[in-house]
Amino acid sequence: MDNLLLQQQALTRYLRDPEHQPLPADMNPARVNVYRDLVFNNLSILLGGTFPVLIRLIGEARWRDLVRGFLREHRAQTPRFGDIAEEFVGFLATGPRVLSEGQWPGFLLELAHYEWVEMVLQQSDVEPLPALDSQLCLTRPLRVSPLAWPLAYTWPVHLLGPDQQPSTPPTQPTLLLVRRDADFSVKFSELSPLAWRLLQRIGEFASLTGHEQLQALAQEAGQVGSAGFMDSGLALLQQMHADRVIGII
Repeated sequence: MDNLLLQQQALTRYLRDPEHQPLPADMNPARVNVYRDLVFNNLSILLGGTFPVLIRLIGEARWRDLVRGFLREHRAQTPRFGDIAEEFVGFLATGPRVLSEGQWPGFLLELAHYEWVEMVLQQSDVEPLPALDSQLCLTRPLRVSPLAWPLAYTWPVHLLGPDQQPSTPPTQPTLLLVRRDADFSVKFSELSPLAWRLLQRIGEFASLTGHEQLQALAQEAGQVGSAGFMDSGLALLQQMHADRVIGII
């Protein structure tokens, strides 16, 4: 094998895992370690902008452990810097070796995903849904805006902070709506189980009109024939339409 290729491979192994891989032979240690620090620090800064709450809760030392594990164990499938955070979340979901070393908070993965969602929505170039007559919500099929994500978590990720780090998850899931407004600010709000299910149904059954969605939801909730349920459902649809959470197909 070509000597240059062997040197490049040895350098790559060292840059990824300097704690366990030998310094490449015939290379100046000081110069090699400049690259070692640049690679690690640039990756840490690149990822750190997406996960500020996570870093604050686990501390800088453990954050460095995660970044080092990611650099050592993961092989990125994208050349786009903006997609590296998504690969980092996917890496955490695989249960990597670094997470088997010591105690880590149970909410680690969900908090990372929650913070990643905010970054994705802020950077998305998708156009918001157009504003139309909200009265059409009942008679036309609906769609959920790509700038509005209904999410379900085991942990209360939106409440986590230095003074709020539960060791066990609550009995009820955390249902959230994350959406981007016209000014590009990202807003988070809690959803009731029925509102979350309604958004889920709109995504699953795209051919149904708003009225048909509410009827099916009423059946699921044991509220068939309830005029109050349908009135509340219509008000919810109209509010979601006003917030550009849903639109009309």
